[in-house]
Amino acid sequence: MNISKIMKLNLAAVAAAGLFSLSSCSDDYDGFKLWENVETVTPQLKPRYIWVDAASNFVDFADSQENIARDLTLAKESGFTDVVVDVRSTSGNILFNSTLAPQIRAVHTWAYLDENGERNTRKRTVYRTANFDYLQAFIDEGHKLGLRIHAGFNTMTGGHSEAGAEGTPTGVLFTDPEKAEWATWGYNYGEPKSVMELSQPEKFFNPGHPEVQEYLCNLLKDLAKYDLDGIVLDRGRYNDLYSDFSPVSQQQFEEYIGVKLSKFPGDILPEGTSNTTLGKDFGPYTTKWLEFRAKTIHDFMAKAREAVKSVNPDIMFGVYVGAWYNSYYNTGANWASKTYDPSKTAQWASTRYKNYGYADLMDQILLGAYANPKAVTGTTEWTMQGFCHQAMLKIRGACPLVVGGPDVDWRWEGSSAQYTKDEIMGAITQSVSACAGACDGYFLFDMIHLKIDPEKWDAIAEGNLGYVKDWEAAYGQTAE
Repeated sequence: MNISKIMKLNLAAVAAAGLFSLSSCSDDYDGFKLWENVETVTPQLKPRYIWVDAASNFVDFADSQENIARDLTLAKESGFTDVVVDVRSTSGNILFNSTLAPQIRAVHTWAYLDENGERNTRKRTVYRTANFDYLQAFIDEGHKLGLRIHAGFNTMTGGHSEAGAEGTPTGVLFTDPEKAEWATWGYNYGEPKSVMELSQPEKFFNPGHPEVQEYLCNLLKDLAKYDLDGIVLDRGRYNDLYSDFSPVSQQQFEEYIGVKLSKFPGDILPEGTSNTTLGKDFGPYTTKWLEFRAKTIHDFMAKAREAVKSVNPDIMFGVYVGAWYNSYYNTGANWASKTYDPSKTAQWASTRYKNYGYADLMDQILLGAYANPKAVTGTTEWTMQGFCHQAMLKIRGACPLVVGGPDVDWRWEGSSAQYTKDEIMGAITQSVSACAGACDGYFLFDMIHLKIDPEKWDAIAEGNLGYVKDWEAAYGQTAE
């Protein structure tokens, strides 16, 4: 797998660790080395990503460039090579310069840390009073350290009913009446309604609405003006099986299949279908609907990639996705290769579903391999290693860089979870070799969990600096 234009590893840090000879590298520029082939790179040199969620880290970073520099230094010292900083939150507001959306000035969320850095998991409002460019601060401080900085972009979220100051509504779906029609429509027991009329607090866009796609692509163009190493689309998908049942989507679907439906949405989702998983009974157009949604997301990803590359062709374009592919059809996001055909084993997939795999549109894919601390190793889904392994079998080299790893959530430590401190720390350390050993690198969500429990920095550093990989075992089976 040739990734010479993607695997940019910091020469100084790697040389200091004594992990390679200079003769193993190709062209040198700006203090980075470009690697010719992933198979020649020792495991310690694989990229290791950490995500920085906007809301949960806001209390620490909103007003302090010094805190940003402090924690990026910790990330560097503990072995991370790449940082993804979330700059478009679940509210749909932003932390970069654009005239198309308002800047985030307040976040009402589970803040996790109080003003003194102590753990405090109550919900409250955190205000931003500083005016420095939040994203640019991460770029400046990160590049000083030799870290690659990627912008995380919460894609299809357009508002939140409780995320504004003191729990008020925020986001363009609430603040701009002209954009209200962009909201997704939910299934609503077979009587579709706009999500703005339904109770869930997070308000998604309709991914198929042409104006939504144009708006998001223009936002991405503004984001691509920054000196970023990559842009990672999060939630580039439908919310769940209950969306989108708007008149816009009905018309688009009927045009797609060439049939005027007699029952909508009954011809698609039978009564009693959950919002996450199809049951045994399908409607006459269920599989065509899932195919249509996968095409909608695929085509949007192509437009988003073109938008980014039109501004800066060197920015790595990619996505974050949940690694549970066998149930991820509920989001419409087919992140596999077009050569992987799920219809051979899955009832929900049509024979054309594979045509809308979008892995070949990506320079990088970040996998949420979210299993519990007692399920680190394995070859199947719902183990960290197995998630990564199975993803590689489905992506099949169509995307040149695939990294995966866990959510080291503080709730692992809850009394109901029954995990000891040693089990948690051991799982974090072991997850590096398990996940990076099964794909092209490592991914950890989220920095806040390391800050809440600083011992986790040590656990991840131990894994990042000393893991060993069995290349042969990772690819010992083929996809069905």
